[in-house]
Amino acid sequence: MIKQMQWAENQITPQQVAELELNGVKPQQLQRPENQVASPEVPAPAPAPAPEVRPEEPPHVSRGVVESVGEIPNQLYERLGLTMPKWLLWVLTVVLGIVLSGLLVSTLALWTPLWSNLDQTEEDTGLGVKEQQKIPLPGELWGKISEYQLSRPMNILIMGIEPVKGTVDGSPESFAGKSDTMLMARLNPSDKSIKVLSIPKDTMIAIPEEKGLTKVSDANAQGGPVLAARVVSRTLSNAPIDRYIRISTSGLRQLVDQLGGVEVFVPQAMSYQDAAGKSVSLVSGWQTINGEQAELFVRYREAGLGDLPRVQRQQALIKALLERLNSPTVLPRLPQLTRIMRKYFDTNLKIEEMMALVNFSLNQDRDNFQMTVLPGGFSRFSQDPDSYWLNMTGQQSLLNDYVGVNVPGLKADARSVPKLKIAIQNASNQPQLTEKVINYLKQKGFTSVYAVPDWPDTQRQTQIIVQKGNRELGDNLQKIVGLGQVEVSATGDLESDLTIRIGKDWK
Repeated sequence: MIKQMQWAENQITPQQVAELELNGVKPQQLQRPENQVASPEVPAPAPAPAPEVRPEEPPHVSRGVVESVGEIPNQLYERLGLTMPKWLLWVLTVVLGIVLSGLLVSTLALWTPLWSNLDQTEEDTGLGVKEQQKIPLPGELWGKISEYQLSRPMNILIMGIEPVKGTVDGSPESFAGKSDTMLMARLNPSDKSIKVLSIPKDTMIAIPEEKGLTKVSDANAQGGPVLAARVVSRTLSNAPIDRYIRISTSGLRQLVDQLGGVEVFVPQAMSYQDAAGKSVSLVSGWQTINGEQAELFVRYREAGLGDLPRVQRQQALIKALLERLNSPTVLPRLPQLTRIMRKYFDTNLKIEEMMALVNFSLNQDRDNFQMTVLPGGFSRFSQDPDSYWLNMTGQQSLLNDYVGVNVPGLKADARSVPKLKIAIQNASNQPQLTEKVINYLKQKGFTSVYAVPDWPDTQRQTQIIVQKGNRELGDNLQKIVGLGQVEVSATGDLESDLTIRIGKDWK
């Protein structure tokens, strides 16, 4: 039987985000609450009671026991001298029993830790071997991972947190720092897509009950994942946020090391020296980097360019990690990697949801994995030149595709492909091609075509990089030029709508 991830219709307020833990529900009965973060101006409806969990009745139940239980309402009726019909008393009794059982299940769920059944010995659980075998173990779950599936779209807020100094790495206190990285991932089973929206850490937002504006990276430090989810939701026009994941930067190092390193292209040399005098450096070009180098790769910041180049490298590393995780040599080790990595993760995902997400991700087509960055720019009038200010004009398509929100009155960008800003970047090692491509596009009616510095890595195949997240635009440009591999990511020229990275196949 296929186990479907079902999501209830009730919405959950931000204050309840932190309370979402494992429910004592079998995978077949799993339901997902729509954990939408509500705006403070709009009161959030109360959460629906937890579904009743009914254990299967034993095949042989004593008739005497059933009859004695059935006499309880009759005895109450006679002793209390009630005048109501007996059938009404029966209904009230059944309803009261269902409500109490639901409350009991909810209470137990809130006190059950996410990883409560992992790596426990018989002494830890107080169970014998036979009883312990009844508890689903990680290996058993991974062996049946294909049975866990998503049935509706899911939005997950992902934050990379630098551990707080002086705390034990992986402890609750260590996750109370600023978010160095912030992503909104939307998994949509209807079109089998994963879409990732990068939110620059310097994005200016308003935090409730705070005076003035601050950066979105401060939200986790000031109010944890609940506040972070609330402000991100409001920033994205009250987008629903179903779950959150906080990852320690130490976890990134460990993950890359456990995978045996990942291969990335480093556009330019970079080096860093910390307060203790320890230095880390990377040369330009393709290379396999370890965990410490991966942290430098995604956190290195060039002066005067703000957070956007870091966002581009973060997206490049995400692609490299996914390719490595999909390697045939790594897939069998995923259960072991999960156990090793769990101390560096803080999340309110249920174990069954994790199985469904992993299963969904492992069956993704490359073209259905898309990334972009929250649109905006830097203000010359701001006291902080690195502060990033949103510009959502014409971004209805982005909000709909990447967070599932339709905003009345917000128009989509209706420009045709020839009217878009097209950056030409030469990666063919043939300098004459840059001008040739520009002239060709102008003859085709393109009005905003410009050259950018050559890409340092020579490529055989031309790439069409969709900078703003709408794959349809890249497909249309591909039809016009007759070649090019379309990639939806924010790794092209930052000022462009589309970037053509010329390869050797352009004649």
